[in-house]
Amino acid sequence: MLRAVPGPQVPPEVADTAVPATVPGCVHTDLLAAGIIPDPYLDDNETRLGWIGRTDWVYETTFDRRPGDADRVDLVCAGLDTVATVILNGTEAGRTENQHRGYRFDVGALLRPGENTLTVRFDSPYRYAEAHRDRLGDRPNSYPEPFNFIRKTACNFGWDWGPNLVTAGIWQEIGLHAWSTGRLAGVRPLVTVSGDTGRVELHVEVERAADVPLVVRAEVAGVAAEVTVPAGRRTAVATLTVRDPERWWPVGYGEQPRYDLDVTLRAEDGPELDAWSRRIGFRSVRLDTAPDAHGTPFALHVNDVPVFVKGVNWIPDDVFPNRVTRDRLAERLTQAVGANVNLIRIWGGGRYESDDFYDLADSLGLLVQQDFLFACAAYPEEEPFRTEVEAEAREQVTRLAGHPSLVLWTGNNENIWGWHDWDWQQPLAGRTWGRGYYLELLPRIVGELDPTRPYWPGSPWSGREDVHPNDPAHGTTHIWDVWNTDDYPKYRAYLPRFVAEFGYQAPPAYATLRRSISDEPLAPDSPGMAHHQKAIDGDLKLRRGLDAHLPVPADFDDWHYLTQLNQARAIQLGVEHFRSHRPVCMGAIVWQLNDCWPVTSWSAVDGDGRRKPLWHALRRAYADRLLTVQPREGGLALVAVNETAEPWRTPATVTRFTLAGEPRAKTSVDLDVPAYSSVVLALPAQLARPDEAQRELLVADAGETAERALWFFAEDRDVEWPTAELDAVVEPAGDAQRLRVTARTILRDLTLQPDRLDPAAQVDEALVTLLPGESATFTVTAATPLDPVALTTRPVLRCVNDS
Repeated sequence: MLRAVPGPQVPPEVADTAVPATVPGCVHTDLLAAGIIPDPYLDDNETRLGWIGRTDWVYETTFDRRPGDADRVDLVCAGLDTVATVILNGTEAGRTENQHRGYRFDVGALLRPGENTLTVRFDSPYRYAEAHRDRLGDRPNSYPEPFNFIRKTACNFGWDWGPNLVTAGIWQEIGLHAWSTGRLAGVRPLVTVSGDTGRVELHVEVERAADVPLVVRAEVAGVAAEVTVPAGRRTAVATLTVRDPERWWPVGYGEQPRYDLDVTLRAEDGPELDAWSRRIGFRSVRLDTAPDAHGTPFALHVNDVPVFVKGVNWIPDDVFPNRVTRDRLAERLTQAVGANVNLIRIWGGGRYESDDFYDLADSLGLLVQQDFLFACAAYPEEEPFRTEVEAEAREQVTRLAGHPSLVLWTGNNENIWGWHDWDWQQPLAGRTWGRGYYLELLPRIVGELDPTRPYWPGSPWSGREDVHPNDPAHGTTHIWDVWNTDDYPKYRAYLPRFVAEFGYQAPPAYATLRRSISDEPLAPDSPGMAHHQKAIDGDLKLRRGLDAHLPVPADFDDWHYLTQLNQARAIQLGVEHFRSHRPVCMGAIVWQLNDCWPVTSWSAVDGDGRRKPLWHALRRAYADRLLTVQPREGGLALVAVNETAEPWRTPATVTRFTLAGEPRAKTSVDLDVPAYSSVVLALPAQLARPDEAQRELLVADAGETAERALWFFAEDRDVEWPTAELDAVVEPAGDAQRLRVTARTILRDLTLQPDRLDPAAQVDEALVTLLPGESATFTVTAATPLDPVALTTRPVLRCVNDS
């Protein structure tokens, strides 16, 4: 059961009320299940729930325990959020103050035969954080919340895409573990491969209840090894050598074979005491940062192949982690792969992701960059924080060491940049801010525990303290002036080595808005819409972007379609520009893949799991073979990018058309793009210079080898679009419907929004531009067939030239 500790902030309907508790879970989800609080994701309900984070909470349960003959009985707490006192039968067993690590308490002496009572009291995270802030002195951060004074998910305290819902609870498994003689306290496989030889250097730590020799046995791919841990020792290393292992590759570069690694512990000539298993993959990874003529590169090499990172940033998929199931993670990561993503960066303001997340990434071939959990703030290095940071880092590095998908550890998100540029230094007045973590403690821990992977102190980070941390020519960079102050063509002003964050906003899908916001009518500035826009001046920035490129919205339906379109265009432009400069630029990580609730944000997949038009734009821009038209040296160029192991050889054409589909000029080229490279071909002047900019476009076509590329000479707001005319036919297609659209005029960025008719409906394509006479087919899945008339008319079927 769960109950609130009495206090003036606790509502009367909660005071003295015992609520059934679910474990794993948290206070919010238990109160919601009991009908005591409204859904915090709907309308502005979030604003009425701030008292939860300022309240102390008590979980309590009883259980029967039969005496046994185990040497030890531990209470194992995989995750407590966050400031907890654990009490068994009225006696304190232990305390915790870090959500990001597990705890184990010896409770054998506290157990009694028959009924036992376990109580876990959680102190208010605010009271804890504010007390340390007052004791140590305040530190700057990006939000007026004390998240940098507690080892807890920072974005619980609100972010520019997330609600302020400060959680407490038993968020991971809790239970008793009875054991004797010894147990496996830590298993850390360091997996490498060189040539035809795979190597597993298995580091094992044991905890003892008896000072006797222990035997560790490990087996992988038919190879076994045993090592004895002598009495008085706690660690051992076993080495397994595997001949000709199949290599694990990132998605798009090869397959993802994995091998079962099984580890057991026993006493000499005794029975098995403990066991551990994991599926591992053999692959090498290194980071190339050797200075060159362009500055300092940042290029990941997997199995000695340079990988252009086609990435997305990841935030917690729900504020309440118990709702993020393996199936939900599988859906989200499959959506990432469907958008041709090959790397996910787990951002430092969230949490270390689950074993399910990493196992799924391993199976899908998704590379993972894991931030240590520091974001957008100056963090104190005094106690108790330094000890807690070291403990969590050691635990997490050990836990994740065996996953082939993990290719990079990063020290923090934007904190070194913040110290340089965000007016921190004067208010800090010499106080600690985290430098010792990022440049000393964490690299030492990674070097000690996981030398098989690179570590990078921050995102962004130039590679040296004497070079600005966000210098595009060195290391990794974040580009946020585009969203905050400038228009998105400014992406082309950058020639970065690696872009670790850049993004552009749009609202979620219409069905997501309708589920979460009850405004009548919906408007860009209606109360619910305004509450679900957390970015500073977010709506003004959306309007600035629309004004620069697109027609003035006539109504909400226009605004919704055009803002989603503008987001997709902004990111596609940026990605194609960065990829066109391969190998000087070797990665782009879009902010962001997902959302944690229904919100206007930078995501490609919204808080209800629906794909926004941006997802479709990413799928095109991240295609293994990309054809794109780019401005180069006063003219235009055709750039072909080949991110495959085979040469790309094909004829291609570039044609200048009128909007009516009449060709004005044309050239033919033979593309010959080596594996993992790009080729730039200057276009002749008769193609690059239109006769009538408002009435013409370029089409680059390489047949079925890649999606065609388009270049418009004028902004949509200035183009003389004809009234949209089309023929549409809807036919059944098994359990789906097939919509075939044939253009009678040009149709710019034709997009179908079937969720307006059925919230469960999905479509396989979006943002399709057709010239007169061309056709496109959309496949729609829904619970029941959708009305063909509604499916083929505004506002469900949209294009720019119907605005």
